[in-house]
Amino acid sequence: MRERVYRTEALILRRNDFNEADRLLLLATPNGKRRLIAKGVRKTTSRLAGSLELFTHTNMLAATGRNLDIITQSQTIQGFSTLRAELPRLSCAYYITELYDKFTIEEAEENRQLFALLIQTFTALETTANLDLVLRAYELRLLHQSGYRPHLHRCAASHELLTEEANRFSPTLGGALDPRYAHTDRNALPMSLNAFKLLRYLQTLEDQPGKPYAGLERLRISTSLHKEVAELLRSYIRTLLERELKTVAFLEDVMRDV
Repeated sequence: MRERVYRTEALILRRNDFNEADRLLLLATPNGKRRLIAKGVRKTTSRLAGSLELFTHTNMLAATGRNLDIITQSQTIQGFSTLRAELPRLSCAYYITELYDKFTIEEAEENRQLFALLIQTFTALETTANLDLVLRAYELRLLHQSGYRPHLHRCAASHELLTEEANRFSPTLGGALDPRYAHTDRNALPMSLNAFKLLRYLQTLEDQPGKPYAGLERLRISTSLHKEVAELLRSYIRTLLERELKTVAFLEDVMRDV
């Protein structure tokens, strides 16, 4: 039986106006993705409004409702003001939250690891000078935690250990291919040695609990390599989801001038 009143951490993923003065919020929480309602939050006298801005990390108290649970108190933990004030960082936040949204199910069982990853990623976006690499590391970590870790150390077709000769990536089979097995996916994408090495390095960050972005600031990556690695991972994600994410075009347009 659910408690009538409960406390939870949350990151606000999306907000929609509801009725005359309410807002319907989509939240990421340690207990999964949830929809809650904030009553009267659009009134100028509301005490909740300041802590329920988009992309705010908050600690909230909620009461069980008949259809939707109701937020009764909220206190900001992290406001991510820099992220929300700078368009490149903001576009990354929209992309990250859409990815989270597509790979999670509402009212599913708790997933504290995914929630922690989301908060760690938003924290990194506040200060990083390497936005692209944070996105790639996030994609790999999210894929791993969602059960879709790409094969980058063993061939996706044969499961044999890969060498530096691997030069194809198969979104359909879920990873890199040994050249001897290139025939298993004639539509596999070309993959340079530098892209292969970068992907494998970023995947090793998964083995650093609590520090998924350690070491990224030291890396200096060419624009062409950034684009190649981004396309390889997005092709894999697009194959898994069977669609393109809505935020990709916006993100690419903004990041083109960064």
